[in-house]
Amino acid sequence: MKGYAGKKVLVTGAGGFIGSHLAEALVRAGADVRAMVLYDSLGTRGWLDSSELAGQMEIHAGDIVDYDSVRTAMAGRDIVFHLAALIAIPYSYAAPLSYIRINIEGTANVLRAARDVGAKVVHTSTSEVYGTARYVPIDEAHPLQGQSPYSASKIGADKIAESFHLSFGLPVLTVRPFNTYGPRQSARAILPSIITQVQAGKRTIRLGNLTPTRDLTFVEDTAAGFVAAGAATTAIGGTFNLGTGREISIGDLVGLVGRVLGQTVEVETDAARMRPESSEVERLLSDPSRAKAAFGWQAAVSLEDGIARAAEWFARNRHLYRAGDYVV
Repeated sequence: MKGYAGKKVLVTGAGGFIGSHLAEALVRAGADVRAMVLYDSLGTRGWLDSSELAGQMEIHAGDIVDYDSVRTAMAGRDIVFHLAALIAIPYSYAAPLSYIRINIEGTANVLRAARDVGAKVVHTSTSEVYGTARYVPIDEAHPLQGQSPYSASKIGADKIAESFHLSFGLPVLTVRPFNTYGPRQSARAILPSIITQVQAGKRTIRLGNLTPTRDLTFVEDTAAGFVAAGAATTAIGGTFNLGTGREISIGDLVGLVGRVLGQTVEVETDAARMRPESSEVERLLSDPSRAKAAFGWQAAVSLEDGIARAAEWFARNRHLYRAGDYVV
């Protein structure tokens, strides 16, 4: 990717699902990558522990809720890709204050540090901030609706990022991924839940609501969107959807996974996996045209190919997942 040779970048949340793929993509693009992972006493680095490219990154252990930790990680960086967040929607019902501290206060720390060092910020939003679609396809002007404590915390983070751009002139742009899936994804997410249960030999799998629709983007495409956004010179201050423009219901997704894996699958409803009724986001379908116009990004991997690639990875890493267990 042009524009990264000699660039010093920081990725917060680099040990996570999307963050680890992004850190690897930036190494391949020629960037000098500092990967910020959550400190723990064991020295673990999340998914970067199994990355072949981790040796080409500078690993920095810290915590975004501590400003000094963030400021140290930010030193000397040209661009920060801010992905660190608490993302599990079900857990946000049980621990909403944790989401405020990490997603809103943590984002404020990142923005303050970026202002201090003069770094550009690529801030991560989520399609969950739109809530149930009021119209489709959803463009960036769609109203924001806090239908879960998680989505409300991300709306708050988005607005803090916007305020730093408008108040202080901080070069910030926001990317808003729709439902990213692929290797390394949590078993809590819908596709790993379906795939790992089928691969474990289950022909009746346990899921929640089957009617909501989602716009599913393969993780390599999402990472490519971040890379393109970071290199863009004309997108400052904007928000950009990263989605495919294709929607599928959870029920139809089960059938598609079954066809890709060559299995017939039935579903048993698990009440524990259901969101509160008014909190369920019933429909998500992106309009990704703004990202294409601003920095040339569009999804390249079809849902069918992405499922096959994800399934191959899950099959090789079955020991990491407890098929059928509901992980909040």
